[in-house]
Amino acid sequence: MTPRTRRLRDVLSAALTAAACLLLPFGVLAAWAVHGIADTGRYVTTMAPLASDPAVRGLVADTVGAGIVHRLADDRDLPPSAAPFVHSAVRSFTTTEAFRAVWDAGNRASHEAVLKALREPRDGPVTVDLAPITERVRHELADENVPLAGSIPVRHTRVAVLEPEELRGLRDGLRTLEVAGVWLPVSAGVLAVAGIAVAVRRRRAVTATALGTAVGGAVLGVALLVGRAALLADLPPGVSRPAAAAVYDALTATLRHVAWALVALGLLVAATTWLTRRRATARQASPRTAPAALPSPDPAVDPTEPSQAQA
Repeated sequence: MTPRTRRLRDVLSAALTAAACLLLPFGVLAAWAVHGIADTGRYVTTMAPLASDPAVRGLVADTVGAGIVHRLADDRDLPPSAAPFVHSAVRSFTTTEAFRAVWDAGNRASHEAVLKALREPRDGPVTVDLAPITERVRHELADENVPLAGSIPVRHTRVAVLEPEELRGLRDGLRTLEVAGVWLPVSAGVLAVAGIAVAVRRRRAVTATALGTAVGGAVLGVALLVGRAALLADLPPGVSRPAAAAVYDALTATLRHVAWALVALGLLVAATTWLTRRRATARQASPRTAPAALPSPDPAVDPTEPSQAQA
């Protein structure tokens, strides 16, 4: 192999490895969005632990309690003195297993409505009917012998989740993510393997790919931290900061674990490759020397007889 060919292969290997390491964070992000956030079952499972988060429970209790008080005041002439009692009853309800079931049902209904709107070409806002959820809340409160629970009105109230202008942009984004979630990780893997295959010194190429993987995972982890800080800094007035932080952390938990797993895996592979290359270099630099061969005795001479010189 000529020196020119070796240089060309080294440059090509470096370019392929760099491209693979650049695509890796975006591929992981796209795959997480498609297979984690855009899947209703996984989304509900991810959001389920938030039913036990104090900040989320407080936000839900305040929102639901205010809605119940407003409806009872309109329909039943509820006195203002009863409002704290209603809020207390709703807060107690958020600590029960029934609330967790209602929480899962609400998340499932809203997520399915959004996905259906994103995958079907239709106009208009995305709405969720809260009547089944309100009916279940009233039933559970009545079972807990909460006063006025039977008076909670159940109306087919549709709450807008997404507006039409937001829907069009998200629909295009979902299509892009569904393609990128498959091809970006595959492309990153193919480029990494190609970079190692064309390299003249493949152990060095493996080390570079592993270090690039670790750097990509670290960049993804830092990006998640920066995104969290930016989200909490731009919250609209009245939105609970602890509750928003809990939701963000729950949604990105899998992505954070994958990011730091890439860092650990990349560093482990790089260290292992470096150690094996160092041992191989040490063995080549100091080969074992064979011991000097002793002269074989002459079978015609009897070692027990004196030699002619001794005679």
